[in-house]
Amino acid sequence: MMRSTTFSLVLVAAALGAPATVEAKAILTAFPTETTAFVANFNPFNTSTRLSTVEDFMYEPLVIFNVLQGGKPEYRLAESFTYNDDLTAVTFKIRDGVKWSDGQPFTANDVLFTFNLLKAHPELDLNAIWTQIKSVEVDGNNVTIAYNAANSGLIYKLVQVYVVPEHTWKDVADPATFTNEKPVGSGPMTEIERFTPQEYMQCRNPNYWDAANLFVDCLRFPQIAGNDQTLTEVTKGELDWFGAFLPDIEKTYVGLDPDHNAYWFPGGSMVVFNLNQQTKNAGNKAAFNDLNFRRAFSMAMDRQAMVDIAGYGYPTLNEYPSGLGAAFHSWNNAKVDTEYGQFSKYNLDAAKQLLADSGYKDVTGDGFVENPDGSKIGFDIIVPNGWTDWVNSVQLAVEGLTQVGIEARLSTPEEGPWDNMLKSGDFDVGINSIRGGVTPHFMFDLALYSANVGKTRQAASHYSNPELDKLLDGFYQTSDEAEQRKIMDQIQEIVGRDLPYVAVFNNPLWYEYSTKRFTGWFNAENPVARPVVYGGVPERVLHLLALRPVTP
Repeated sequence: MMRSTTFSLVLVAAALGAPATVEAKAILTAFPTETTAFVANFNPFNTSTRLSTVEDFMYEPLVIFNVLQGGKPEYRLAESFTYNDDLTAVTFKIRDGVKWSDGQPFTANDVLFTFNLLKAHPELDLNAIWTQIKSVEVDGNNVTIAYNAANSGLIYKLVQVYVVPEHTWKDVADPATFTNEKPVGSGPMTEIERFTPQEYMQCRNPNYWDAANLFVDCLRFPQIAGNDQTLTEVTKGELDWFGAFLPDIEKTYVGLDPDHNAYWFPGGSMVVFNLNQQTKNAGNKAAFNDLNFRRAFSMAMDRQAMVDIAGYGYPTLNEYPSGLGAAFHSWNNAKVDTEYGQFSKYNLDAAKQLLADSGYKDVTGDGFVENPDGSKIGFDIIVPNGWTDWVNSVQLAVEGLTQVGIEARLSTPEEGPWDNMLKSGDFDVGINSIRGGVTPHFMFDLALYSANVGKTRQAASHYSNPELDKLLDGFYQTSDEAEQRKIMDQIQEIVGRDLPYVAVFNNPLWYEYSTKRFTGWFNAENPVARPVVYGGVPERVLHLLALRPVTP
């Protein structure tokens, strides 16, 4: 394995007879995701094996909305956007002078091509964009996207469409399975200089439009399969930027190099148990579609133990009936707490009683209840292998469920299969995380909007409610905050009432860093943006551009 250093010496062949010169490269070692082996898939739309560094680093967004700065737009491939008067269309002005990594110009037509590609291949439309827009038109450097209805928040999804170059993608026969092994990108790091299943090196775009602010030459990514292996890598002192659960972090990480090792854990995604309401198992399906069974399941969750024992106190307890979370408490509907809060608190006796009152009883004498019709209930709870904090949380969940007479087992597939199972619906119960946004709407929309079912693992409950869809649509059909708050109260009322998922805690944003080789890191004293390196947080581009190598 290549040793991680800030400056890798690269011999550059000189002209005939001239001595070779030595060029210093600033190589940053990062760990954005856990995997047993890397697959050379650089297609931003092929999520089955896509590398987590394709988005943002290889393909840059049009705009980044900086969540820690109240949604402030940070313009990237677009230099501005404007709405029409009634919020039914947005126009992006594409930045002048941007080139693809092969030197071809990046234009508004590439944006048009990409959106039309999603329209022609709905399986690529990961955020169901074409269910909410009616047209995309180009006029010079301007791209205008017309909506089906007024929407002041759809832009947050639009900028998650990563634009691909028309000149290299127009002849791709099947863009859903295309692995894009010779990528042409727009972001800061587009060149794959080394690739093996155990390590790859993603290096700077020779034609990057913002090269003046890029001081990192290459990102090196070692293969790491789980939290235990992360601890091994940490002891070597090779990781510059990563995000992982480390037990007793002051001892296991900071204590190894107190002068350089540090961390910052801002509040992050909601963690839930998804009971798949469309599971193929008939007995489980009957139970999961019974509100009282879901409520009993919820009351069997020892959330505080998950936070304190499994999470070493890093996560934040989430007992909101809707899963709203402490970060969005200013939006909280207190009426929902009063009416449904009992079902989001640990209470084994109440869970047993609710099951009994609802007709669940142990017919076979094995200690586990059956459905009122006598059909068997028994399921695996899937959690990625190596995610030790989540594995321990699931073990605590299994213990609680066992005590109330529900048969549940732990299952630990690899992260990729787990993701696909949640998305496709080929599972019974899974632990999952739901990303947050500028407002709580993003989280609820991602997890519960009907059009997202089957498109993303975030919607893994496979729940559908037209009334809720209408409210989610309506939230951004106005820019009036009072009206938005009224709608958000109604959204929480439905989610608290229906309990489509069982929220247990909120993850922190996992973020550790070393100042030994690079400076400029975001932290509590320098809270520029969300600091993490893993996918789904486009602010990581801003972080990369803030870093400077330490001069040896």
